[in-house]
Amino acid sequence: MPQPKQQKLYKRWLTKLKDKYRLVILNDQTLEEKVSFRLSRLNVFILTGSVAILLVFITSYIIAFTPLKEYIPGFGGISGQRDWYVFQERLDSLESAVADKDLYIHNIKNIIAGKELDDALPDKPEAQSQVKSVNFKSSPEDSILRAEVEQEERYSLERGKSAPTTVNAPGIGSFLFFVPVKGTVTNGYNPDNDHFGIDIVARKNEPIKAVLDGTVIFSDWTLATGYSIGIQHAQNLISIYRHNSSLLKKPGTYVRAGEPVAIIGNSGEMSTGPHLHFELWHNGSPVNPRNFIAF
Repeated sequence: MPQPKQQKLYKRWLTKLKDKYRLVILNDQTLEEKVSFRLSRLNVFILTGSVAILLVFITSYIIAFTPLKEYIPGFGGISGQRDWYVFQERLDSLESAVADKDLYIHNIKNIIAGKELDDALPDKPEAQSQVKSVNFKSSPEDSILRAEVEQEERYSLERGKSAPTTVNAPGIGSFLFFVPVKGTVTNGYNPDNDHFGIDIVARKNEPIKAVLDGTVIFSDWTLATGYSIGIQHAQNLISIYRHNSSLLKKPGTYVRAGEPVAIIGNSGEMSTGPHLHFELWHNGSPVNPRNFIAF
């Protein structure tokens, strides 16, 4: 049982809670009464609580029965989960298709190099070499040769015609080749020893340039030749650049003669020092690059 003193305090608090107050809105100039309300503390508490409960109810209804719940994390519907599953399946299919394409290109390179086909791609190194302070400025000789190439191509009536299919490739003798890199030839063309190109030693971080206009058909890493890039030119001519430290172009990219495509390096098990191994293939057969380019 509450004590008499406590009862008095309780009754006094309850009386204050029920005390009536009048809220009047007057015209400031005429003091005319416009609106009036009779309020008590209890009425204000009840009204405030009712409004809060109503807001909670409206919010719950929106979350449960309207599409707005899709934008709230954790409340995604079944349709959203189904779309996510479809996207995941498509991503897996794309990854599988890319892997098959990479293996296909890898085996094409094995066929060109006379190697056996692989059932899976070899592991790549963790990262490419970091190349710093590479100078891509063209020399005056390169600029002059580029102008001559463009001038020849502008008025040539023989562009796009097929070339003879002989190993000596007389049909490509009229091409004006860019020198892929300036340096010293240390190992020449010797197909009897399966050396189908030439080795050129040059300065560190020297850019490797495309010898003619063409489209990059492969640009990847192999265990034997390291970072290699191949370019398809007119008249069924292919140029190949091996043992690079970094590749600057991706497959499918069109490059101009003299445009940098890689950086000289020492990648691959068949490399014994920084150099460029350069090959020319015409109609599927190797040709001696020194017959067409003055290194």
